Amino acid sequence: MGDYPRPAVERAMKVQEVILKAISGQLQWWQAAEILGVSCRTMRRWKARYQRHGYDGLFDRRRRRPSPRRVLLATAQQVLRLYREQYRDFNVAHFCDQLREHHQITLSYQWIKTALQTAGLVAPRAKRGPHRQRRPRRPLRGMLLYVDGSPHAWLPDSAPAQQDLIAVIDDATSEVYCAFLVEEEGTRPVLAALREVITTQGLFCSLYTDRGGHFFHTPKAGGAVDKTQLTQIGRALAQLGIEHIPSYCPQGRGRMERLFGSWQGRLPQELRRAGARTIEEANRYLRERFIPWHHRHWTEPAAERGHAFVPCAHVDLDAILCAQHERVVAADNTVSIEGRRLQIAPQSNRWSFAKCRGKVCEQLDGTWTIRYGPHVLGRYRADGQALGNGGKLKRAA
Repeated sequence: MGDYPRPAVERAMKVQEVILKAISGQLQWWQAAEILGVSCRTMRRWKARYQRHGYDGLFDRRRRRPSPRRVLLATAQQVLRLYREQYRDFNVAHFCDQLREHHQITLSYQWIKTALQTAGLVAPRAKRGPHRQRRPRRPLRGMLLYVDGSPHAWLPDSAPAQQDLIAVIDDATSEVYCAFLVEEEGTRPVLAALREVITTQGLFCSLYTDRGGHFFHTPKAGGAVDKTQLTQIGRALAQLGIEHIPSYCPQGRGRMERLFGSWQGRLPQELRRAGARTIEEANRYLRERFIPWHHRHWTEPAAERGHAFVPCAHVDLDAILCAQHERVVAADNTVSIEGRRLQIAPQSNRWSFAKCRGKVCEQLDGTWTIRYGPHVLGRYRADGQALGNGGKLKRAA
């Protein structure tokens, strides 16, 4: 539009804004004429010109020929109607994908975004913050992983109730190794996610997380973490030899935050279309449909071949990826934990464990185990009832 004077451009932009609001149904056409200060006849003429020539039709025809890149009024009406009636809660990029895939409309993202914002159907994005330097990705898969939770109304039918999405992604490729919905983020869901990754991929080099209470102890709010007081997750990572890196700003977790932002704009709508109403159904859809789609569209190859994962065939994950509590065995060979009294059965290699200091482990499946060194003294259900070990001192696998 460089050949047009600035007042003509501003006038055309104002006319287009009012016309798009009339097309979207927010204004009557006679109201649009009053806003622009023209007669209804002139309004009809502008509408017809916009229908024939698109945005360029709003300029004075004596100054320049119309651009061949015009969008007909019928197409603009169809786009706005589709968004208003079928895709109201879709973001612009997701809406563009649906237009191309299901309606054979191949308009540019910029035109659709401008049209939706001008019609008042989409709010303009807030101004971005200061410029930041992009951090290069790690060259190999398995060198750096992120884990985090995102609270959101992932199940639209349950709104305004929110669920937490736990996800583990690779810095090198943005590949999602594990993702599932839970009622609330915490130690057990994160340990379960780490176990799934280690079981399917192997041990990795480092893990980058925020400073939530289940990841780190932070003596002073907003200050540095205390790496001498390990949480259950920190202790498990240390036992596995995985470096635990704390994040001191959201920008440091930019790839994780962008993934959550993108998924928040798509996953709830896809779950609604798939008819997923429970967390179990949503997790099945995530595993079978959405994560494979993510890998096809939103990942990129690593800078170098190979990977940094290490097999963990001889690692006792049950003993490490759990909540451990040190307890002293009572004189009657029982251990008390969270209102439960766990009875140690007679063992063949030792007549009593009274006064011994062992570990009571809450496993990820809700069961309990008592461990003394490398040995498992007993396994128990969630209510504390013994599962039985045959009275033999068993070495952990």
